[in-house]
Amino acid sequence: MAQIADPRRIAGLPRPADRRTAIAVGATLVAVAVVVSVGDPGRFAWVRTFFVIFGSLLIQALPFVMIGALAAALVEVFVPIGTFEKLGSLPRPLQLPAAALAGIAFPICECGSVPVARRLMQRGLMPSAAVTFMLAAPVLNPVVIASTFVAFRGRTTLWTMVGGRFLLGMLVAIAVGWVIGNRSKDELLKPNPEEAQEHLLELGRPEARWRRFFVHLGNDFLFMGRFLLLGATIAAAIQTFLPTSVLTGLAERPVVSVLAMMGLAAALSLCSESDAFVAASFVQFGPSAMLGFLVFGPMVDLKLVALYGGTFRRGFTRTVVLVAAAATLVGALWVGVAFG
Repeated sequence: MAQIADPRRIAGLPRPADRRTAIAVGATLVAVAVVVSVGDPGRFAWVRTFFVIFGSLLIQALPFVMIGALAAALVEVFVPIGTFEKLGSLPRPLQLPAAALAGIAFPICECGSVPVARRLMQRGLMPSAAVTFMLAAPVLNPVVIASTFVAFRGRTTLWTMVGGRFLLGMLVAIAVGWVIGNRSKDELLKPNPEEAQEHLLELGRPEARWRRFFVHLGNDFLFMGRFLLLGATIAAAIQTFLPTSVLTGLAERPVVSVLAMMGLAAALSLCSESDAFVAASFVQFGPSAMLGFLVFGPMVDLKLVALYGGTFRRGFTRTVVLVAAAATLVGALWVGVAFG
């Protein structure tokens, strides 16, 4: 008897959160608690420093990860995707800026924006506009802007970081969309045979919206939470064990500092709802380097490269990486010149 395929896998619907992921996150939290209690951080300065940085990052960022997961689940389940297909009726010169600004109303993380952009292309939106939306939404959405404000509150660079992230993120996304140009969806998207079977599921009994909502919420929170744990651990380790002179030496070189922070953002693969707290913890670096971290990371990181490779044809990932890196570097350096 043939094995029946999982309808969720066919339709691309959310599946229950992976049990191993939940166990891994829980085990990490338990391990941290055990190390803190057994290690007696009061006896070792580096232990105290590490856990102070790690704990502060985690405490500040987790609420925004939850808010981001909540908002993304609400949009995924209750907001019809046709709302954003109306962008296709705008004049072509206005579609890229409008697609970027549409990210304000679509509070999703960078991983969620990839399948949404694919669906928009299939529904007739100009591919360059869909790509612009995909890159802009994780940077411009209100949850991300609010977390950036909280992370940098009380600093003289507050409005430079909040406004700079918004404006530079929009411009970089538009630049990538402009380079994509008039390529068709068939030139960009890999074929997905499973999509032809989606309409069969629509004839069956629809799944309760609230069940889908909680499945999305749990999956998104666990997915983003594990990257937050990893990012907070690496950031705390760098600031604890890497000599201050090394960080200061990098920070004093404008181009090198921006490139270093962009590379760190790509390696950490943080969720855009929480990355501002990690960036703000690198106090040795100036606004330019921090903006490079905050703009480049949500557009290009290790998990996104894998998603791009599975969704788009060969060459797309290279185009996004090169154009986003160049535009972010130039824009961040100009911010440094303008605001010191």
